[in-house]
Amino acid sequence: MTSIDQLAAAYRALRCHHIAAGLPALLAQAEANELSYLHLAEQLVELERQGRARNRLALNLTKAGFPAIKRLEEFDFRHQTTITKRQINQLLDFRFLDERANLVFIGPPGVGKTHLAIAIALKAVEAGYKALFTTALTLVEALEIAELKGELKRKIASLLKFDLLVIDELGYLPMNRQGAYNLFQLINGLYEFRSVILTTNKDFTNWGEFLREDAVAVPIVDRLIHHSHVFMLGGESYRLKRKIAN
Repeated sequence: MTSIDQLAAAYRALRCHHIAAGLPALLAQAEANELSYLHLAEQLVELERQGRARNRLALNLTKAGFPAIKRLEEFDFRHQTTITKRQINQLLDFRFLDERANLVFIGPPGVGKTHLAIAIALKAVEAGYKALFTTALTLVEALEIAELKGELKRKIASLLKFDLLVIDELGYLPMNRQGAYNLFQLINGLYEFRSVILTTNKDFTNWGEFLREDAVAVPIVDRLIHHSHVFMLGGESYRLKRKIAN
């Protein structure tokens, strides 16, 4: 006669580790409540499904590389009056991801652009999408290293595996010509294939300043805004205001 330990070992061999771990408790519950074989089978499958979903979420959160966990519930819409909670909540059906559209948050430092970008991306990961967070500086440096190694196409291909790429703080520092060209290669690869959430302190008309030349800035802007939702954020720095208040 097969023991519970032997049955659990068999489930582990089939890589059903969550069933194996929860088997004794489920069997005891089934016996105490006189559950049918069908009901028990359903519970075993659901236990494994939920366990794998938790593991997948944890893995995707790790891969996303968020610098901090920022949630929409923590965002102070009373302070940032240029955007409403309704506008953001309308994005949470993630049609923009399914339609390969982009979100662009433009505004001065400290008004909540990064918070919103991370919070929306976090909701996307929790909904089953794959996201990656990076600052513009880190991204440009990674693309430059890949280009020097002759691996730019491979690097871009690895970024295209994510459903959503969050590029934070574009425009805070100028790029050299090769960096701007590499960025164009990436944006061109993402265009109508993957979605971007972008935060920047520069209006589109000023992108030539940090991209060095309009010949590169124009096609990058064109691809980013063709299918996009653009939000202009204003007001004083929330961080500075809170610091002064303290």
